[in-house]
Amino acid sequence: MKKITVQDMMVPLEEYATIDQNASLFDAVMALEKAQEQYKRPGAQYPHRAILVYDQQKRVVGKLSQLDILRSLEPKYKQAAGGNAGRMMASGFSQEFLRSMVKQFSLWDKPLMDICKKAAGMQAKDCMHVPEEGEFVKNTDSLDVAINQLVMGQHQSLLVTDNRDSIVGILRLTDVFKQVVDAMKECSL
Repeated sequence: MKKITVQDMMVPLEEYATIDQNASLFDAVMALEKAQEQYKRPGAQYPHRAILVYDQQKRVVGKLSQLDILRSLEPKYKQAAGGNAGRMMASGFSQEFLRSMVKQFSLWDKPLMDICKKAAGMQAKDCMHVPEEGEFVKNTDSLDVAINQLVMGQHQSLLVTDNRDSIVGILRLTDVFKQVVDAMKECSL
């Protein structure tokens, strides 16, 4: 079997949903929805779950995931647990403790429509996740290297760079998982 590289699995940048960092959160949500409706590359079974955010020089500066969008609709998450409330469940905090935080910080205490009105004035750059060092992978890296990064970092995707460190695509966990499942099927008895 041939060695699979990240480039073999990635979604090229030009095929991925993007938005300018100064666009409104509403515009970002609409762009993501459009991408989910229109885009299905051959062999891909899963719609986009994030949108890439670029700056004035058309460089990718962040990702805006479905979770980032939901988190941004409730500004009090920044107060709760020093802004790390979204990672607390994965860190071993009990469900009871997390529920107490909802009450303590009055999370989602306003009707959803009120929160959504605020989102119209929010910009993508205020809600996006800025990728850190461990969220990049080279397009020439093997799939094993990428799988290790996805697992160890608990990432849903990795930004793919070329030999000049320019972002050329995105490697999604869903596509990698599908590849692993297909490989398992091939070797089943």
